[in-house]
Amino acid sequence: MGYLLACFPYFCILDPPGFHLANFSVPMLLNQGSNFHSKRKNIILGAMVLVGILFLARLFQIQVIDPSYKLSANSNVLRYVTDYPARGLIYDRYGELLVYNEAHYDLMVVPGQVSQIDTTAFCQLLGIEQSLFEERLKKARDYSLFRPSVFESQISKNVFAVFQEKLFRFPGFFVQPRTLRKYTYPMAAHTFGYVGEVGPREIESNPYYQSGDYIGISGIERSYEEELRGKKGVRVRLVDVLNRDIGPFQEGRFDTLAIPGKDLYTTLDAQLQMYGERLMQNKRGSIVAIEPSTGEILALVSSPAYDPNLLVGRVRNQNYGSLQNDTLKPLFNRALMAQYPPGSAFKIVNTLIALQEGVINYQTNYGCGGGYYSGGISVACHSHSSPVNAYRGIQFSCNTFSCITFRQTIDQNKFSNIQEGFNTWRRYVTSFGFGQPFGSDLAHELSGLIPTSDYYDRIYGARGWRSLTVISLAIGQGEVGTTPVQLANLVATMANRGFYYTPHVVRSVAHPDSIQERFKEKHNTLVDQAHFQEIAGAMHDVVRAGTGHFSMIPGISMGGKTGTVQNPHGENHSVFIAFAPVEDPKIAISVVVENAGYGATWAAPIASLMIEKYLNRQIGRGWFEQRILEAKF
Repeated sequence: MGYLLACFPYFCILDPPGFHLANFSVPMLLNQGSNFHSKRKNIILGAMVLVGILFLARLFQIQVIDPSYKLSANSNVLRYVTDYPARGLIYDRYGELLVYNEAHYDLMVVPGQVSQIDTTAFCQLLGIEQSLFEERLKKARDYSLFRPSVFESQISKNVFAVFQEKLFRFPGFFVQPRTLRKYTYPMAAHTFGYVGEVGPREIESNPYYQSGDYIGISGIERSYEEELRGKKGVRVRLVDVLNRDIGPFQEGRFDTLAIPGKDLYTTLDAQLQMYGERLMQNKRGSIVAIEPSTGEILALVSSPAYDPNLLVGRVRNQNYGSLQNDTLKPLFNRALMAQYPPGSAFKIVNTLIALQEGVINYQTNYGCGGGYYSGGISVACHSHSSPVNAYRGIQFSCNTFSCITFRQTIDQNKFSNIQEGFNTWRRYVTSFGFGQPFGSDLAHELSGLIPTSDYYDRIYGARGWRSLTVISLAIGQGEVGTTPVQLANLVATMANRGFYYTPHVVRSVAHPDSIQERFKEKHNTLVDQAHFQEIAGAMHDVVRAGTGHFSMIPGISMGGKTGTVQNPHGENHSVFIAFAPVEDPKIAISVVVENAGYGATWAAPIASLMIEKYLNRQIGRGWFEQRILEAKF
């Protein structure tokens, strides 16, 4: 209080009646005590106390309650520089580096420190318009006057070198090093995904992120964002009046170190992935290859594809727009998101269910006269020997056999109504992984569709439909929809003789031997293992002496199933699923080529080439390979 009184020796207050206090000093007034009444002394002393309290309150507000003055003062001498950690690297299954980081620079601004600068020279250095400068500065002010934000991201090394020399001319601006993703090979863009600037929603929901930070947007960059991103550090730097860095604050006592992101060791075979993308050039469709004994995805091809480097750096937004507007939809991940009727590949599932339910056995035979006919419904079949049993029904892909066994399955006397029989059939089907996402590390995976009895009740009424109404499901058509990864999982289940592991694309995090526990769980179907052995033999004969004979691989035993999927919008889709070797399966694969016709003609040859490449590491059928490479759809 004494300090405050010493600083303010004069007061101006309202004059009491008959008395004028203007221009009187406090000491003068006090020394005139004999000339004033004690009441008036008390008034002056009270005023002095009141003013002192007001000044103390104001100082307390400025120094303790309101931090803006302190922040402003600190911002004039201190710069808080975020140390962004290096994002985790990504390797293939053999330890080959696939995704790494390359340095680049962001130009940062603290609006509260920006004073009079030569904006013309500034804009010329960056190659931007004056209007853009003003727009970005306003956006930075709206974000915060005292916190740094990105003014210009990802400036080149050349621009950085020139700008760094003249940075002292532009108070409030500084350069911050960052990293960009780089790719060893122009492949697997859909699997890797891409990294982009964090949006307002992420900033609001997660305190880790601030304006200008990067985040994984798709692929495993998204699925493993927390592992890949690491942890940011902060360096507190002293700057002079010319905005020049003059060293660490208090010898770095308040600095925190950035912690690099964890590396990912994927299940991909880089060479197989590139080969698959090469085979699918000028075609629309997908290839999914799985190691049956682990569920590890060896290749995940979606075609048309794109070079992942296109979505890196300053050109990302422009290239993304071009890719998004491309009528061939290269951004669309067909392997995980395209849904097709499975076609004849689904006959495997229906046959196994019929065997498990006991409505047929391996000696059951049905004649085929070129199709299935019942109640005015006809399902055509191609020419093959007759009669057929479960084994030959798969080998020759007989529609008649599939329709009969499907109806017998859901029309059993033990079921009180069609709904009960259909729901039993559906439980079997979903145990193979259909109709639901796997819940793995594959971002944006869709579930496909296995209709429920309620679905048909809504369409036809509870008493308005029967097995013949949904007979198309017997041959993998109608309302059923599957994704290519689900088809690959089906054949992996066949290779394992009745179970599967969740398909996944990352084997381990941080260390190549730290296998993720969540992918070790075995998923059993509701069909006994014994039935799979017989049907696996039938699939072997599909290739040896059936519809897939053209795609036999010399020296490698392969089991497969062709499929020609009806497409109401154009040419049918060519589908083939396979596993090899039959005795000890190392690879299971699904191939879909859109609008290509018969499964045996195009999808089966592609699958056989992929299997040969994986098992032999080379191709011995040059003419066979050249035919596929030259094909265009």
